[in-house]
Amino acid sequence: MKRFSRNDVTIVKKEVVFQGYFRMLKYYFTHSLFSGGTSKVVERELFERDTAVAVIPYDPIRDQIVMVEQIRVGAFGHDINPWMIELVAGMIEEGELADDVAKRELKEETGLDCRRLEKIMSYLVSPGGTSECIDLYIAEVDASQALAVAGLACESEDIRTMVMDVNEAIEHLSQSKFQNGVTIVGLQWLALNHRTLKNKWCP
Repeated sequence: MKRFSRNDVTIVKKEVVFQGYFRMLKYYFTHSLFSGGTSKVVERELFERDTAVAVIPYDPIRDQIVMVEQIRVGAFGHDINPWMIELVAGMIEEGELADDVAKRELKEETGLDCRRLEKIMSYLVSPGGTSECIDLYIAEVDASQALAVAGLACESEDIRTMVMDVNEAIEHLSQSKFQNGVTIVGLQWLALNHRTLKNKWCP
């Protein structure tokens, strides 16, 4: 069965409908149809956001991960606690390399240095409405050196670190105690790869 590609999309027009800290675009495009032929012109608004990194800070000797807790404005419109427990994360600015951003965010949000860093995957957060992509990493750390409170005051960050046994984190995951998407994806990966990773990094 043939799969469609970018060659099966024609962008007719693109316009900026909002420009602030973030940007909203409106696309007009046509695309090939599964039933044959070409669609009419489709209009879609897109919340444009650049690629971000997320990091699972893992200590293979203690078999622990370091998570962070901070307030998130996205929870305000939902019946969800805005203080969210999540992975280390941050945006990649123009001219930066994802690996460097992962190491920087790890240091800023936990106080930890990275002994080893491996990229796990890249994925789109919500491709129906935003361009944001996540580069997900696993980092080897010494969890005993994590700061109790971290973050940059100039960015209004107030971050509390939480050191958690891997099995405890996976249990919390199975009990739906995390509401942050990248955290759920990262911990699901860790649940699937935990034993292999521990044997590799701490033979």
